[in-house]
Amino acid sequence: MSNIDEPEQILQLGHIEIKPEEYNIEVNPDDLPILATRNLVLFPGVNIPINLGRESSLALAKRASEEKRPIGILCQLDPKNDSPKNLSELYRYGVVADVFQVIDLPDGSHTAIVRARQRFRIIGKSQSPRLNDSISAKIKLLQDTEPTNQAEFESIMDEVTRLACEIATKSHNGDKMFSNAVESINDLTDRLNFIATNLPDEPEVKVRMLQCGQLDKRAMSLLRSLLDAQSKMKIYEDILSRAKDKMGENQRAAFLQSQMEAIKEELYGDGSDQDDFENLKERAQKANMPEYAAKVFEKQLNKLKRLNPSTPDYSVEYSYLETLVDLPWGPLKADADIINAGTVLETQHFGLEKIKQRILEQIAVMINNPSAKTPIICLVGPPGVGKTSLGRSIAEAMKRKYVRVSLGGVHDEAEIRGHRRTYIGAMPGRIIKAMNAAGCTNPVMLLDEVDKLGRDHKGDPSSALLEVLDPEQNSTFHDNYLDLDYDLSKVLFIATANTLSTIEAPLLDRMEVIELSGYLLEEKLEIAKRHLLPKIFKENGLKEDYDFNIPDETLTAIIENYTAESGVRQLEKTLGSLLRKQILARLRGDEFPTPMRPSDLQALLGLPKYIKDKYEGNQIPGIVTGLAWTQAGGAILLAEASLSAGKGDRLSITGNLGDVMKESATIALQWVKSHADGLGIDVETFEKNNLHVHFPEGAIPKDGPSAGITIATAIASAFTGKPVREKIAMTGEITLRGRVLPVGGIKEKILAAKRAGIKNIVLCEDNRRDVEDIPSNYLTGLEFKYVRTMEEVAAFALNQ
Repeated sequence: MSNIDEPEQILQLGHIEIKPEEYNIEVNPDDLPILATRNLVLFPGVNIPINLGRESSLALAKRASEEKRPIGILCQLDPKNDSPKNLSELYRYGVVADVFQVIDLPDGSHTAIVRARQRFRIIGKSQSPRLNDSISAKIKLLQDTEPTNQAEFESIMDEVTRLACEIATKSHNGDKMFSNAVESINDLTDRLNFIATNLPDEPEVKVRMLQCGQLDKRAMSLLRSLLDAQSKMKIYEDILSRAKDKMGENQRAAFLQSQMEAIKEELYGDGSDQDDFENLKERAQKANMPEYAAKVFEKQLNKLKRLNPSTPDYSVEYSYLETLVDLPWGPLKADADIINAGTVLETQHFGLEKIKQRILEQIAVMINNPSAKTPIICLVGPPGVGKTSLGRSIAEAMKRKYVRVSLGGVHDEAEIRGHRRTYIGAMPGRIIKAMNAAGCTNPVMLLDEVDKLGRDHKGDPSSALLEVLDPEQNSTFHDNYLDLDYDLSKVLFIATANTLSTIEAPLLDRMEVIELSGYLLEEKLEIAKRHLLPKIFKENGLKEDYDFNIPDETLTAIIENYTAESGVRQLEKTLGSLLRKQILARLRGDEFPTPMRPSDLQALLGLPKYIKDKYEGNQIPGIVTGLAWTQAGGAILLAEASLSAGKGDRLSITGNLGDVMKESATIALQWVKSHADGLGIDVETFEKNNLHVHFPEGAIPKDGPSAGITIATAIASAFTGKPVREKIAMTGEITLRGRVLPVGGIKEKILAAKRAGIKNIVLCEDNRRDVEDIPSNYLTGLEFKYVRTMEEVAAFALNQ
């Protein structure tokens, strides 16, 4: 940068006596190279160093020094412009100067020593070719006019000299280097130009002075600028004086306050602040902090002692130290017993055999090797199947403290890692808060709804969880508020989610996924009698022998008609509603049906909210029952295909379907067309009819490839006029050449089939292993047909 950012550099230079006879090379007014400065306006006769920061300026200065040729120095209009390219970006008035020397400084910067000769004005662009980024101009040389009244000029210069020396001395704390440099210049014109060059004023003001060719007018303009600078300096000194007085009053008040506190302590023994320090020290000794944390505590405690208790910083530091001493730094002894653990899990949860077996295996490993790294377990399943309560049972089975961290809707990374203490209202993240609540370093921590983490401009909380849920990293978890490492390796983390699709892949990779499926009707009946009703009695202040007579047939009707779900949450709410109605009736003296029959439910609960899923497909051609998976569990999905007379080869698809499902319908139609002979379909039928495929319940979005064989069977049934086999349902993806591919959610789909009264289920051969992995009680009353091709599906479904 060809500028001087700090005027002190100029003031310390003084007036250098250099004999530039060998530089008196004639100026070419038609082509003068220009060196642009950011805020320096140079006046004739002044020697000055200029910092060279631009490569183009350095190259121009070196060339001018080596060839002993003059250059023009102009100040740029915008000091922030890093690379002015045109004359329009510079002031019009400048000086011709000689570059005596270019000095390479030890820090890598460069300085040019220049002497200004004569003023000039830009009159246009140079016609000579430009070199790189250099600027050349066509100029007119200007001459200074001597004062008409020499005595008056000398008087003005005396006052200019006095003011300039006074301002410089005050600005530099009594340093008279500038004053000595000014007084050493005997020629008044040179003195005028030297002071004007070093005047701490805007470039625009200084350019107006340079534009003025009459020396007496330039001196008067300089005098006005110095008087203005003196006035501003007096205002600044007045403000500074008042600020010092104010600061003196504050210091006096603080001193008196400290004296008053000392007197109070002497008279009344009030040492509350000292008690705070001693209290923190005692709590820190009991906390058994590791050495690195103890050092941080001691450092911050010493800092707290130096703070005034009335300042905001005091409360910030005190809160931080309280967090450190309250945070658990050691494990809680947990004597887990594998027999007792099994009893707890069996008592509190009905079913879930594989899940309980996996948990018992982990408990056994931790009993055998307490120092082993614990895996991160992720329980995935539809709402209401017991994921959260299972986490509480695991803690009880392991005899550990239980803490729950709800992550649903969290979208700020600071919620996990905490806020830095520099922010107002800073606090630790949810993980550290949970550890504080647990009071030990080895609790069971349930991370609830991990699939519902959000993300916005404040960061990605799921990324912050990567460190928490990685056994290789969480021994040195770093919370921004604590600003030191904390060991989470002894914590047993259990995450819960309804679906894996919204969990980030790196986060999912760190967890061991255990899937919880929905419950059978028989299981829901047992859960209601063993767990839900006793829980509801307790919540309502009733004893377990309270007369609430609800037979199994009534429970079955409630499950099927009022609580169509995979879990038991709605069942619990419905039973609670019935119990409250009975309590109210008894307090009023009204009658209440005992025992409750299915026929009583409509009067108590209203019309059934759900109609039991029913299959359709054994009477009307073109209707086939498919099986679907949703976040709430399995469901049946009807596919309807119908023909209408019209120009053929037209397919209409309705039912709020996604792109994947629409593609499946297109593929299914193409397969039926290509296998018309094998299906017994006349080719002309395609040309004379339009096909419409519809999925009922159009308000519900549907997507996925698993309805492929269902759609193909419905289309084939519509074109052949053959209804499908009785009590049949199917699921599987279809390819263009008729291959049947495996799909997921088999257990949930099987449960949906049992609820709908389905007897035969068509699956891909590759899904056989999924069925074999399901307990036999889930499969009672079902027959499975495993297929590899669509021909097998059509042969089984259409040929009865």
